[in-house]
Amino acid sequence: MTQELHVAVRRATAEDANLLTELGASTFRETFAGDNTAEDMNAYLAANFNAAQQTAELAHPSSTFLIAEVGGAPAGYAKLQAGGAEGIEGARPIELVRLYASSEWHGRGVGAALMQACLDEARSGGYETIWLGVWEGNPRAQAFYRKWHFQPVGDHVFQLGSDAQRDILMARAI
Repeated sequence: MTQELHVAVRRATAEDANLLTELGASTFRETFAGDNTAEDMNAYLAANFNAAQQTAELAHPSSTFLIAEVGGAPAGYAKLQAGGAEGIEGARPIELVRLYASSEWHGRGVGAALMQACLDEARSGGYETIWLGVWEGNPRAQAFYRKWHFQPVGDHVFQLGSDAQRDILMARAI
């Protein structure tokens, strides 16, 4: 018999900037380093996962960060950002900018707990559509989002260092 994993999800605060810098960089590297050059990976991480950038993102009034913890230790995080993008239809959209779990927690409920918390947060904020971009080369993430009823609605370019990559845009009603 397996013991049920308890995942606690909380809103991040300004004091979590360093935690999000470290957790964001480590989960992004775990997920994508094997498919990208070290130069592109390092350039992206340096620009997006530093304390100043995370502090600014945390302070942005239309951003919400959620941190998943298991036994009090960080296991993953998500970022929501109010607003839409070209090709996103539906009333009152909100973007799921990031949803990452540390690799040791993959398949153990951390991603599901974060997704449910994101949907609850969006619903309580009066949003009616949630959307995201997922890399075309990440079938595991695409399958996860389809399980949560996200459907492809378009694509856009995601710039990773010098590499312009294709993200599939997915959306669903809340």
